[in-house]
Amino acid sequence: MDHNTANLQTALIWLKTLVAGRLGVVLGKREGFELPPLDFYHQDSWLAGFLERYEPCYEEFAIFLLAIVPHLQPQFFNRIIAEHLPEGGDFPEFGGVRGANHRGILPTGETAQFLLAGDDLEKRLQVQRLLSAEHWFARQHILWLESLPHGEPAMSGRLIVDPEVVDLLTVGKVGRPRFSPDFPAEYIETAMNWEDLVLHPHTVSQIGEIENWIKHNDTLLHDWGMKRRIKPGYRALFYGPPGTGKTLTASLLGKQTGKDVFRIDLSRVVSKYIGETEKNLSKLFEKAEHKAWILFFDEADALFGKRTEIRDAHDKYANQEVAYLLQRIEAYNGLVILASNQRANIDEAFVRRFQSIVHFPMPRAEERYQIWRKTFPPQIAIGDDIDWQQIALRHELSGAGILNVTHFCAVQVLAEQATRLELKQLEAAIRREYVKEGKIV
Repeated sequence: MDHNTANLQTALIWLKTLVAGRLGVVLGKREGFELPPLDFYHQDSWLAGFLERYEPCYEEFAIFLLAIVPHLQPQFFNRIIAEHLPEGGDFPEFGGVRGANHRGILPTGETAQFLLAGDDLEKRLQVQRLLSAEHWFARQHILWLESLPHGEPAMSGRLIVDPEVVDLLTVGKVGRPRFSPDFPAEYIETAMNWEDLVLHPHTVSQIGEIENWIKHNDTLLHDWGMKRRIKPGYRALFYGPPGTGKTLTASLLGKQTGKDVFRIDLSRVVSKYIGETEKNLSKLFEKAEHKAWILFFDEADALFGKRTEIRDAHDKYANQEVAYLLQRIEAYNGLVILASNQRANIDEAFVRRFQSIVHFPMPRAEERYQIWRKTFPPQIAIGDDIDWQQIALRHELSGAGILNVTHFCAVQVLAEQATRLELKQLEAAIRREYVKEGKIV
């Protein structure tokens, strides 16, 4: 048995003693009870690390275990209650609710009050304060009370624990979230490296500035005391034609610095229904908070386009959506990158909020030459009639366009069971790419 499992087992025995003891006192079966001491293993245990970091008091630790236990032993409360009420019966003082799929008891704020305070009003109010929005449980997004319909007592809400806390406690790591209505973003990565990406020298220099921020931000904010004077995150705008490396650069920044990168397509997030856009964005930022993820907002024009005068209620709410996103972006403590095909599409009032504005121009002839030389696999012999410098001068293609041509040529060579690429084949593939891009018909 590993240390974390052993610690969880010790904690569950402790919680069972607390629940059984309180039920025994309330039902008149005993006068009092004594909780066993907690003696944890401190190595290789997330639970021990949690205790060391937050130093919870007895009541806080009990509430934490109450929220966690349905994820570990679904019938935990049912079994204890059945031992004390073998003939069954309703016991509303205990609190708890049934879930849509979960068959056991899900503890509520009332459950915590019953176990920790009984009928003592002062102690019940103390428990209520532990479950308020001001407590570190809520501020650190560890656990909170479920929101209820207007008019119902707040403490009858379920104890909700962050799923990531459950992951850390049970499997030892947090899995990357998948794209869903609750998380409208997808994880992106690349097998490429910086040397595979060819950019304009000025663009490379600006990307280096962002790398420097990622590497040294913690020192700047905490060791140098700048946290009081500057906002914690970094906001950058990438603009340029499609296929010039904006998404790849974001992926490489994550790979280089060891941070996950998530791409958010704002066209999927923006809703025609009032309030839905803010709701979608709120879920996204709540998930990303304190993760140091890189958030890459593709097609940023969908929300950050030039504003028009307010003529109707729709325009008014559209401006509210933009204001909300700006607020969340500025409060985010990681790197946020917005991407657009044209800088002119982004309202200047928003542009001023960015620390960095990086242009990704179409590659010049010298950059196209490097891309052509790097892109073709070594298994393909290049015909003597192919001069990459002449190809680069004659054909204005983006990096993505060149990659598409390479891909097509490689498949053709394999299909023909050849090992050599001739100029005629290359020119035909380039023409095919031009037709696809609408440059020729």
